[in-house]
Amino acid sequence: MADEEQRMLMLIDDEPAQSRLISALAAREGWRTLIVNDTETAIATLGTREGMQLSAIILDQWVPGDDACQLIAELKSRRPAIPILMLTTSASPLLAVEAMRAGATDYLIKPVSPDRLMQALRSATRVEAPRDELQPLTEKFDATLDFESMIGTAPTFRAALAKAAKAARGHGSILIDGETGTGKEMVLRAMQSASPRAKMSFRIINLGGIPTNSVESMLFGHEKGAFPGAFDRQIGALEHCDGGTLVIDEIDRLDSTLQERLAEMMQTSQVRPIGARHSFKVDTRILAASNVPVADLVKRKQFNSALYDLLSVTHIRLPALRERTGDISALARYFLATIGEQPGLRPLGITDSALALLAAYDWPGNVRQLQAVLFRAAVFCEGDALTTEDLPQLSELLGEIRPDSTQGSHEGVGVMLYTEDGNLRPLEEIEADIIRLAIGHYRGRMTEVARRLGIGRSTLYRKLSDLGIDDAA
Repeated sequence: MADEEQRMLMLIDDEPAQSRLISALAAREGWRTLIVNDTETAIATLGTREGMQLSAIILDQWVPGDDACQLIAELKSRRPAIPILMLTTSASPLLAVEAMRAGATDYLIKPVSPDRLMQALRSATRVEAPRDELQPLTEKFDATLDFESMIGTAPTFRAALAKAAKAARGHGSILIDGETGTGKEMVLRAMQSASPRAKMSFRIINLGGIPTNSVESMLFGHEKGAFPGAFDRQIGALEHCDGGTLVIDEIDRLDSTLQERLAEMMQTSQVRPIGARHSFKVDTRILAASNVPVADLVKRKQFNSALYDLLSVTHIRLPALRERTGDISALARYFLATIGEQPGLRPLGITDSALALLAAYDWPGNVRQLQAVLFRAAVFCEGDALTTEDLPQLSELLGEIRPDSTQGSHEGVGVMLYTEDGNLRPLEEIEADIIRLAIGHYRGRMTEVARRLGIGRSTLYRKLSDLGIDDAA
């Protein structure tokens, strides 16, 4: 622990407010931060006594501007082993590619949440091969906003999407839970696009990246002078999204007092800003997401049961990637095709041995982690296809994995008609299996599934509901 307490971080940043915030966050985990304001001082500092003690560097791209990648390369040439994290407001994949090729360990898009920042530092400075996650990249590509375009044929995943698509057409609240990286935000955005409120106000609030004392004001708003520092009136998200939709991510982090306030608001549709004398009515649809099962928190009395009942009018659970490993091959090819369209990159294939390696890992970071690992591998790949050599961390963790030529060859190739005792299965069970098979075969394209089955889309969704397929989890 002593070594951890002596870790030194060099922050290359000329924004005092941001420097104070990062220094304070790092200090919580035993880091001492050395702040430098320009590139010349940063390079000179490497040769000093303090510079020799550095364990990591965080560089705000704004300081060197267009020369950020050149500075990263210079720092790496002088200290090859030191991890470098770049902060930037740019979401350009080309900049991410250039920064990583120059030697950046990670690429953080501002504003970066405290949890994400510390996660990146922990991953970058971990001595041994990471067991819980491979260093994630924050780069995000445009999210799919169409249910039928989402990749995955696993019955639990397709059933969750079918349930989400059906619920999207209503006006009730929805709760989605699933591990980090399973695609909750993607599904929520798709629901918004398919909802009657698609053209109305839409906002996502992630409670994991907001200081606890700011959440109430952000949700409910406040009047001028309501508390020290309230110099102006602030409209809360609930009022801002009147007539539209508000997404509250990581709802499990909401303070117990605010859980009660939110439950009351949902029951009465009345919002009262901090310091206001009167409340007013709003029509805001609330969608919530959580990385942990909220029902379990309710059982342990760690979450307000009334709020849970109000949120979970429709409850959707997204399965972890390890629960649908058969989708990894299609996901990998899709991500590589998408990555190949980014500036500075090119389309890549992937070998069977590399796919076998991906399928053997349990992916604690789920689909988001798979995408990040493929992005990183594609940046440095020199061939026309990813091989196991392009996935060194996985190879080190798992060793040699031989592709199973028979794997998946019999997956869902037919429907069982008979039980083990030789009798026919019930028609309802056979029909459910046929629908699942069709959803998988046509990659969840519900219009095509309905057409091939010779039924209308509304009939298909009714059958999904009647057969209990949309409740599968």
